[in-house]
Amino acid sequence: MSLQIPTRGKGSSTPSTKAVILVGGPSRGTRFRPLSLDVPKPLFDVAGHPIIEHCFNAVTKVPEINEVFIVGYYDESVFRDFIKDASKRFPHISTKYLREYQALGTAGGLYHFRDAILKGRPDRFFVLNADVCCSFPLNEMLKMFEEKDAEAVILGTRVSNEAATNFGCIVSDPQSNRVLHYVEKPESHISNLINCGVYLFSTECIFPSIKEAIKRRTDRPRLLSYPSSENLESSFFRDQDEDGEKNEIIRLEQDILSDIADSRQFYVLETKDFWRQIKTAGSAVPANALYLMKAFQSQSEELAAPSANILPPVFIHPTAKVDPSAKLGPNVSIGPRAVVGAGVRIKESIILEDAEIKHDACILYSIVGWGSKIGAWARVEGTPTPVTSHTTSIIKNGIKVQSITILGKECGVGDEVRVQNCICLPYKELKRDVANEVIM
Repeated sequence: MSLQIPTRGKGSSTPSTKAVILVGGPSRGTRFRPLSLDVPKPLFDVAGHPIIEHCFNAVTKVPEINEVFIVGYYDESVFRDFIKDASKRFPHISTKYLREYQALGTAGGLYHFRDAILKGRPDRFFVLNADVCCSFPLNEMLKMFEEKDAEAVILGTRVSNEAATNFGCIVSDPQSNRVLHYVEKPESHISNLINCGVYLFSTECIFPSIKEAIKRRTDRPRLLSYPSSENLESSFFRDQDEDGEKNEIIRLEQDILSDIADSRQFYVLETKDFWRQIKTAGSAVPANALYLMKAFQSQSEELAAPSANILPPVFIHPTAKVDPSAKLGPNVSIGPRAVVGAGVRIKESIILEDAEIKHDACILYSIVGWGSKIGAWARVEGTPTPVTSHTTSIIKNGIKVQSITILGKECGVGDEVRVQNCICLPYKELKRDVANEVIM
């Protein structure tokens, strides 16, 4: 099959652009527990707004985008309120939720809904992973796409050599920024420039590439499991007639990007700004700090005014009650209707709605769940990790523990109780000191 190199928009009307936000589904949010037990990860509040809203707001800053698709396999009702609210705030942007019937993978979902994405014949579209925290320089990506006459642009960032192998690694030409090679989670070091999970694709490049990948899969029988001798016949190869391409999970990172690097005009925009994945529940705390810092630098009026007891950046929801003698910050978010008592100290933490923190308690590097109650003089704390670190787990006494302490929904911590480096599932009462434990 020969593909024409697209001549996007040359001599014709302005090229049109859409955006797709990938949100995954309920079975994928397991690392975000115990927080995802009560709220789907994309709707969890970080720096006062749902994670997906940070992505959506970035998309609205690209003037030519007037259609956004949210793709995932959560129930339709999950994003109904978010979409209604987005439509009120941005009436010129049509926002739709496209539900996968099962997990199809990042590329499989795009291909499944290709008719909806291609309606109106857009020339290109952005793809954003909702669990990414960054400044989303989408306009810069669009500029590079046009200047280089690219077919795909990926957002990249530099990390330490040790951390790089946990991500998709990009080898690029330092002069032209052309992507020469892409490997997802390589076994050995190839580059410290990694994939940020934000893309801009030409419609004439991405869909044929996914189609090729599906064809390769169907042409090549796949080993499903390591079978025992009895069921060798039945399970060794996938029956190709059985559901054809339906059950295949096709992922951009593993199945598509390396091919695009080999055969297409594929470029990388390297961001010098902040970037972080929000995978585990604990990673919401560093993401909260990064988004608050961004809001502080842009002099957002949402943030609390700095004072002797407010060390910026701090977000306090208008309905929260904070005693004037409580000292908050830096990097603290206080949710709706939360109550913070006298003499309380909170630093590098997220306090969720309806939580109550009694006088003289101390909360450091922690997430306090919805409706949880922290007793007087109690201490709930995690362990600080380096800003450059991309993990929120640490080794204590030879055991890997979460550096962030997380209390699930409606937990109680007694007066003068100390909770350190713990994850506490919802509805638990802590009446004695605990450290380095998962409290079931």
